[in-house]
Order: sequence, then structure tokens, then C-alpha cells
Amino acid sequence: MTLKLPDGPFKAYLFDCDGTIVDSMPLHYIAWKTTLAEYGCPFPEDLFYAWGGKPVDEIISTLNGMHGLNMPVEEVGIRKEGMYFDMLPQLTAIKEVVEHIDAQHGRLPFAVVSGGRRNSVIRSLTTVNLLDRFQTIVGAEDYVNSKPAPDAFLLAAERLGVAPASCLVFEDTSLGIQAATAAGMASVLVPSPLQRLG
Repeated sequence: MTLKLPDGPFKAYLFDCDGTIVDSMPLHYIAWKTTLAEYGCPFPEDLFYAWGGKPVDEIISTLNGMHGLNMPVEEVGIRKEGMYFDMLPQLTAIKEVVEHIDAQHGRLPFAVVSGGRRNSVIRSLTTVNLLDRFQTIVGAEDYVNSKPAPDAFLLAAERLGVAPASCLVFEDTSLGIQAATAAGMASVLVPSPLQRLG
């Protein structure tokens, strides 16, 4: 599978992390299911993928409201992330995206724009030896309004000193694509693991 990019030229590439640079979504789902099961909280796989790009704390709070639960948000988030970190040795990069990173590294500035916490992004990128490719990382701690709001992508463009219209966003979720569009940026959708196999 080759990723077809929209016509440029572009002056910066902005990448989501989970499911875009690294094939981490299946590992995150295992961590979510295992952690939430301790609280009797369902989290169907289709909902997990639909919420791709949503910060951890927001997911837990929303699930609490949906199911009338009172899960401790910070504690559940820490447990879930810890379980994900334990699975990092299984993590691989998505080669179709890495091809574009390799082709433009040193020519264009790159940023990671994630719904995940910065420490999770750093650990994921370190595991696949890609951390040094990115000039800045925008994590869930850096903005108030999460995807599909454009805030995170606009912050990344500002940090790189590049106009939003000159940025190309790589994303694997509809929330992320909506956020890129709202930021006035072109985007390319990275297929899910199932779509890449198909």
C-alpha cells in the first residue's frame, strides 16, 4: 500500500502518532479493555476507533457519564497507560508513513500532534527510533479543545513557524481529519490495520 499525498507544495508535515506513525491502536485497545474490565465498563472496539484522537481523561469521563460509573479518571488513565507501556516491545512503525518521513526528513520540519499524553508519544517514538525526526510534539497537555477542534494542529504550525495552509496532516481518524480541515490544512488519511491488510 502506498499513501497518495495531495498536491503541494507543503512547508511542514504534521503527524498524529497512534495509528499514524506507530501501529499502536491494537495495543491501546487491549490496555483499555483490560483496565476498564476492572470497573465493569464496556468499551466496544468500534467506539474505541471512532474516538481515536480523544485524550485519555476525556474518554474515561465520557464513559463514566455514559454508563453511570464513577471511575477515578487520573488513576484509570495511569493504569491504562502503564499497561500500554508494558506492551511497547511489540510496537512497530507504519512503514507507509515512515517512507514519507524518511523522504522529507531534513527538508521539511515535522511535528507530532496527538490526543495522547506527551510521555506516551515520546515512549512510542523512542521504541521505533523516530523521536529525533520531530521538531516539536503537541500532546494532550498542550491544548484545551481536543480533535475535532483545530487547536492542536494550529499550535503545531505556530511552533514550527509555518502557515496552516502550508501544512500537510497525516491522520488515521475522522476526528483528526476534521481537525485538520478546521485548521485550514490539507490531510491524508492513513488506513487502519484492517484496511492496510485488505
